[in-house]
Amino acid sequence: MPSTNLTGRFKAAALSLLSMPLACTAAEPERLNVLLIAIDDLGADLGCYGDPAARTPNLDALAQRGTAFARAYCQFPLCNPSRASLLTGLRPDRAGVHDLPTHFREAQPSAVTLPQYFRQHGYRTARVGKIFHAGVPVHIGLDGLDDPASWDERHNPSGRDKDEEALCKNLTPGRGPGVAIRILAAEGGDEEQTDGMVATETIRLLEKAGAGAQPFFIAAGFYRPHVPYVAPKRYFDLHPLAHVPVPPDPTQALASVPSAALRMSPLFWGLSTEQQRETIQAYYACVSFVDAQVGRLVSALGRLKLDRNTVIVLWSDHGYLLGEHGQWHKESLFEPALRSPLMVISPRSAPTPPSVRLVEFVDIYPTTVELAGLPVPAGLDGRSLVPLMKEPDAPWPHPALSQVWNGKAYGRSIRDERYRYTEWGPVGAEGVQLYDLEVDPGEQRNLAGWSQYRAVEHGLAAKLHELLPWVPGVPKPRAQAKPE
Repeated sequence: MPSTNLTGRFKAAALSLLSMPLACTAAEPERLNVLLIAIDDLGADLGCYGDPAARTPNLDALAQRGTAFARAYCQFPLCNPSRASLLTGLRPDRAGVHDLPTHFREAQPSAVTLPQYFRQHGYRTARVGKIFHAGVPVHIGLDGLDDPASWDERHNPSGRDKDEEALCKNLTPGRGPGVAIRILAAEGGDEEQTDGMVATETIRLLEKAGAGAQPFFIAAGFYRPHVPYVAPKRYFDLHPLAHVPVPPDPTQALASVPSAALRMSPLFWGLSTEQQRETIQAYYACVSFVDAQVGRLVSALGRLKLDRNTVIVLWSDHGYLLGEHGQWHKESLFEPALRSPLMVISPRSAPTPPSVRLVEFVDIYPTTVELAGLPVPAGLDGRSLVPLMKEPDAPWPHPALSQVWNGKAYGRSIRDERYRYTEWGPVGAEGVQLYDLEVDPGEQRNLAGWSQYRAVEHGLAAKLHELLPWVPGVPKPRAQAKPE
């Protein structure tokens, strides 16, 4: 029965041909791992962002390996609202978080966070340190407002800085632990400090994950330079006190600024010139300390050869004021409080010059998802920055939107390529600000109400009302006597 035998052979050949397209089709790209690095309260105070006082060689080098976004803006200059917005991909009004105590799941119980999305797609997710909000220093070693649904494992280091808080020099007695300007040039080494422990534990997770086949999403959350300013003494030595500049007297420039825009009174919290120098020195020391810990992470990725298949996303939750306008910390709608570092490095993207296009932190969620090779979910408020990683100067007609409750008033702000426009209260009832940042980067002249800028002011106001409308139903944030 030759024909039967041939038929069998033809059947086998046909089955083989049917399977060939699957075998010959180009394989889908391997999913990339993600290392998400968060730094607490870091403004654009890095060498690679043009700050001559910074000593940040590791972050400067990291920026050269991918795309640094020179003008990246938070949606809310306060830890919890900013992080909730970034990690849900929703603007603060949609995320439902405008203060420190509120957990985003109270308003958005079914939200899928960035790490949770990766977990749903088969990634092993792990957190070390502060990613979702945790008060500093009170929640060091604790979960804070973490989200259990986002992680397979969580780690809360607590180091010598937490144990030795009582040794800090306090320049602002009577203020709460999360805002008081307290300083300690610590004895001992990096790995005794909480942030050193964050780096050590993250490296351990990378070593463990690198030996397995499951893709990973690992988040490392550093606690500095958030107050109290604690870092090993050698980082203070990088910034000699005599060389630390002090901010200029802001009195004249503030004459046209609405009182709602100024959270802190008296100016500089009454610190003397020498105390201002101490404050700024301590901040930069903490930045240099965190820079060294980021360097350890990047070195470990290279040693483990994980840099070949891992996306690195580095950000800080918001900017920071170092005495500009007589203010410290955040909770302001001045430019330094809203602008913060954002660096994205992908093994599948060539390094580029910095992008000067305006981007927002709600863009981090879709960007990370796309770079890892996953479908970008619908319903996010941001947009992927991958086009700017290919062409940093590509047209990008999107303004940056920010808002704040500073304990006195609600404010909303819009930043375009040249101007920043800010309203306090409904339709600016509590004051308006307009700055031409091209000629006045220090925001010294409030142009609101000037006849020659009327068209600019009205145009930005209309755009702000369209994109970030006032929401009368948003409740006043919960009372918090000592915000962090």
